[in-house]
Amino acid sequence: MRIAQVAPLCESVPPRFYGGTERVVAYLTDALVDDGDEVTLFASGDSVTKAHLIPPCHHALRLNKNCIDPLAYHILMLETVFKEARSFDLIHFHIDYMQFPLLRREPVRSLTTLHGCLTIPDLVPLYREFAEIPVVSISDSQRDPLPWINWQGTVYHGLPEDLYHFQEKPSDYLAFLGRISPEKGLDRAIDIAERVGMPLKIAAKIDKADKDYFTAVIQPRLNSSVVEFIGEIGNDEKDAFLGNAFALLFPIDWAEPFGLVMIEAMACGTPVIAFRRGSVPEIMVDGVTGFIVDDVDTAAAAVSRIALLSRLRCRKIFEARFTVTRMVQEYRKLYARLIH
Repeated sequence: MRIAQVAPLCESVPPRFYGGTERVVAYLTDALVDDGDEVTLFASGDSVTKAHLIPPCHHALRLNKNCIDPLAYHILMLETVFKEARSFDLIHFHIDYMQFPLLRREPVRSLTTLHGCLTIPDLVPLYREFAEIPVVSISDSQRDPLPWINWQGTVYHGLPEDLYHFQEKPSDYLAFLGRISPEKGLDRAIDIAERVGMPLKIAAKIDKADKDYFTAVIQPRLNSSVVEFIGEIGNDEKDAFLGNAFALLFPIDWAEPFGLVMIEAMACGTPVIAFRRGSVPEIMVDGVTGFIVDDVDTAAAAVSRIALLSRLRCRKIFEARFTVTRMVQEYRKLYARLIH
């Protein structure tokens, strides 16, 4: 098949640091190439891929201090994509809804993976207007706000089996990995660590939009005796960071569409203590890959039970449910249905 993958431009594919969507696009693209498909990737010029790369910009936009308007580059990318659209059997978009008006006007086969949270009220009239566009969810719970749009299926994210290594004997710290924002619950993670008296290592980025929250709520708490703030880390550092953790804390306060960090931890054999929101009950196996909890008190109590879990079992469930091989197989079925 001749397939185009269209990635966001904020991060490279794969990203140097934080970036779930771009990481998934990288794994999917390279696996399709390995399977013999002819793949074109539209992404930033600093991306590293086995596919044919067409870059609308030289560098990923988030870390580019000279970029003031990232939307301009995405519009430029769409123009480039649709100039080439008829040379592809299918175009797979990962940039939300920007392409929807153009898809109505060009006879091309497409699939759009919606990677974000769909609870924003502003999205309702937009998706009502474009309800015929074929889309795919990354968890069943992600669909709840918009059950009536043209869902083609749910495809859980997948990671290469050899990306992370199983760590049988962890260290004695709790881990928090991802993004510092109100919905990610770092303040609650600190509460949990203080409650149980266990060190908490924080590897996380701070977006411009969340700097005020960081300064007002999180920064004063970094002086806690249990907290070690590492900052944003890359993929190479995650293996040791997650693998050596006693448990990963995932105390979210929003409808998480997927939560890639949960399966990254499972790949290392590290159990997860996660709040019961969004996709968590779909991704986690409560009492096996960790514990699903409802508040700080039950999360703190769960820490004392983590040692009862099998880290090898966590890894085996990752291998059964969340590999890139399984993800590609499921996407390939959707591609074939849309093409034929």
